[in-house]
Amino acid sequence: MRGAFIRTLTRLAKNDQRIFLLTGDLGYMALEPFAEEFPERFINVGVAEQNMVGAATGLAEAGLIPFCYSIVTFASLRPYEFIRNGPILHQFPVRIIGVGGGVEYGHNGATHYGLEDVAVMRAQPGITLVAPADHTQTVTALEKTYDLPGPIYYRLGKDDRITVPGLDGLFELGRCQTIREGKDLLILAMGSIAYEAATAIDALKKDGINCSLAIVASLNPAPTADLVDLLSRFRRVMTVEAHYENGGLGSLVSETVAEFDLRCKLTRCAIKSTPDGLTGSQQYLYEKHGLSAQRLAAQARDLLCEVLV
Repeated sequence: MRGAFIRTLTRLAKNDQRIFLLTGDLGYMALEPFAEEFPERFINVGVAEQNMVGAATGLAEAGLIPFCYSIVTFASLRPYEFIRNGPILHQFPVRIIGVGGGVEYGHNGATHYGLEDVAVMRAQPGITLVAPADHTQTVTALEKTYDLPGPIYYRLGKDDRITVPGLDGLFELGRCQTIREGKDLLILAMGSIAYEAATAIDALKKDGINCSLAIVASLNPAPTADLVDLLSRFRRVMTVEAHYENGGLGSLVSETVAEFDLRCKLTRCAIKSTPDGLTGSQQYLYEKHGLSAQRLAAQARDLLCEVLV
C-alpha cells in the first residue's frame, strides 16, 4: 500500500501546494517519487519521531498539510504524547502514516510489530483513523480524506500487489464495505489481513458454508449504522485483525453489540498474547497466532458448531 500511497500523494501534491512529507529516516525505495518531485516539500528529520510530529504541528498551524511517515510503532507510539498535545488538542491537519501494521515487519522482531496502534489512536475522539485493506482502497481513502480538517492516522500495509477480491477500491468515511454476501456467518475485517479472511471464506464455501464479508477501514469515525445493520442480521460474527485482541476492531464491534443490545455470538480473531521472542515471516506469524486463512476457516467452523449445539 505504501507505493500506492506515495504515488497518490505525489499526484495530489501537484495540485495542492500545502502538502508536505516528513520522514523519520525511513521509506528508502518508497518515498523517492515525492522527494524527487518536491524536494522543497520533503523533510527527513532523522531518527526523531517526536520532533517530526512537533515540526509537522508547526507546519499545520501555518496552514500546510504535513504527512509524517514511519513504521507503525515509531509513527504511533513513540510520539504519542506529541500527537495528542499537538494536532489532536489543537485540531491541526497533521497526517500520521503508520506503515506495516500487525506483523508485516515480522523478521525485525517484536519491537517492529504494530499491535496496539489502533487501540491508542481510537481512544482519542479528535483524530480520524483509516486502515485500508489493500492498495486500491488506499488510493480512494487518501483521495477522499487527505484535506479533511483535523488530524488523521493512516494505518497502511506494505504490499502493493495483493488485492481483496470484490473491494475494487471502495471507501467511504464512516461506512464499511460489504463485499461478500452469505447467510451463515458474518466476518468483519480490518486492514490487509482482509485478504486472509476472503481466502478463508472461499475455503468455507467449498464446505457449503456461505459467509458475508465486510471491510471496516474507517475506525474513527466508526461505521456504527452499518455495523448495527449487519450485526442485527447475524447470530454468528467473527472479527479479523492483525492487532491485539483489545482496543481494535474486535473491541469496536463488542462495544456496538453491547450498546445496541444486539443478539449475536462474537469471536474475535486477533493476537491474544505478548510476543514470545520467536519470530519469522508475516505468514508464519499469522499461522502461529491463528490468523492464517486456514486457521480462520477452522475458527469459523467451530463458531458455527458452538452456536448450533
